[in-house]
Amino acid sequence: MKVLITGATGFVGRYLADYFNSVGSYQLYGTTYNEPTPSEAALQKFTDLQGLDVRDKAAVHQLIESIAPDAIIHLAAQTHVPTSLSDPWGTHETNIRGTLNILETVRLCDFMQTRVLIISSAHVYGVVKPDDLPIREKQPFNPGDPYSVSKVAQDALGLQYFNTYGLNVVRVRPFNHTGPGQTTQFVIPNFAMQIAEIEAGLKPPELLVGNLEAERDFCDVRDVVRAYHLLTTQGQPGAVYNICSGKTYRLKNLVEQMITLSGRNIEIKIDPSRFRPLDAPMVYGDYGALHHDTGWQPEIPMEQTLVDVLNDCRARVQAVRSGA
Repeated sequence: MKVLITGATGFVGRYLADYFNSVGSYQLYGTTYNEPTPSEAALQKFTDLQGLDVRDKAAVHQLIESIAPDAIIHLAAQTHVPTSLSDPWGTHETNIRGTLNILETVRLCDFMQTRVLIISSAHVYGVVKPDDLPIREKQPFNPGDPYSVSKVAQDALGLQYFNTYGLNVVRVRPFNHTGPGQTTQFVIPNFAMQIAEIEAGLKPPELLVGNLEAERDFCDVRDVVRAYHLLTTQGQPGAVYNICSGKTYRLKNLVEQMITLSGRNIEIKIDPSRFRPLDAPMVYGDYGALHHDTGWQPEIPMEQTLVDVLNDCRARVQAVRSGA
């Protein structure tokens, strides 16, 4: 089975490639963009790994036509909400044009059996009323930032190409996910990196935070890529699936757990610059549809995820200090 992963060297893409290689014999093809030269270990994961700007229609067409993949998992995207607020058009161009180029290529090449996973986001749901929790796939869109608008468009494009042309599209809406190796642009590795730097004596024992009263649904990235793998062969064409834990975690509790894991006396300090213009008080989803069609359910407990993320950040700090 030939599988193409766009954004294959990103945070989720690396885990996805590892998982595919661990569970079967696949011909993995990957794309990367604006990343450092891949290591030999990274290259060995793939039959071929190429640089690609998904906004480039001709390049996307040439690559997909040459591979004729059985499945495409479209991860390449601008994924950071604050970046979308400062550069809305760049976010829309990457996420919407990139998705459209992939779907159009699959249509024009008549690859009707190619399973295309469109990675949308739970951000499309926006702020929801307490009566609408847990969030199910029928919840109306309520985007609150340029990133979520771009994901609404990706999601809608996937549905439109299924409805209009019969493409074998499956849409997924992952909720927050984290794990070792995630950039510190995101909340849990940001907290963990601050703690690792405090432990190393690189900064005073003060943890800068934003809104800690928010309650969010978190999954471990290693659980999320299992769902993506299942959906390359299972799930209903045209359907959409939430990927989530089905429970909430208060950010304040997660911070306190990580401080406890550190064993250091660390003061929590509110930094107003870390607050978002629009921040839902509580968000959590329902993964019943995904479980019904694939048997998937989350397996890695949050406690283990926090340990792994903190240890990864400690290793990153040590590598910088040693000049690695």
